[in-house]
Amino acid sequence: MKLTVAQQLRAIIMGAPGSGKGTISARITKNYEKMAHRSSGDMLRAQVEKGSGVGKEAKNFMDGGQLVPDHLVTKIVINEIPDGPFLLDGFPRTVVQAEELGNAVEIDAVIDLDVPFDVIEERLTSRWVHPGSGRVYNTGFSDPKVPGKDDVTGEDLIQRDDDKPETVQARLKVYEDTCGPLREFYAKQGKLHTFSGNATAIIWPQVEEFLKKAYKD
Repeated sequence: MKLTVAQQLRAIIMGAPGSGKGTISARITKNYEKMAHRSSGDMLRAQVEKGSGVGKEAKNFMDGGQLVPDHLVTKIVINEIPDGPFLLDGFPRTVVQAEELGNAVEIDAVIDLDVPFDVIEERLTSRWVHPGSGRVYNTGFSDPKVPGKDDVTGEDLIQRDDDKPETVQARLKVYEDTCGPLREFYAKQGKLHTFSGNATAIIWPQVEEFLKKAYKD
């Protein structure tokens, strides 16, 4: 009997900020309903809300305005990993974390989204927001009717600090520096599957085809 990928796949999804990782993740879990999508941020919040030992430790750092240390994040993620198929998002970020994760659970595949950085930079830096409502506009794609103004209220649009060119460039550099070794780690194990393109519409069919063929008896 052949099993669907959702019945057996334990995967990690990787992608730079602005690569469309959230959209691809949502499509995967929509098409394979039994696959649980788990982000490191959600798992961290879950442990804090539960008041578990590691959750309390993490809360101490968070309340002090500090980053939660890597070793603690690793404990939290491992505690929150479901027994069945899953798509892990935002973890691991380092080879050490990947090794510790591998000691706890067998990872079947790493879905690596490869979008050129110049495309990502243009995508993110063209984003403008109406602070009162959260409405988002993208110049050249979903422009406001009046440049720099919200369509509904006529109020000024702003560019978030995270979307400013210098911030985007810094975030992409950090991603490349940290994820390069991680890609190499999983490539050596034959688990890295890279899907390239300038847009989700190009990348998603590649991912979908891979999932249809993967891990069937």
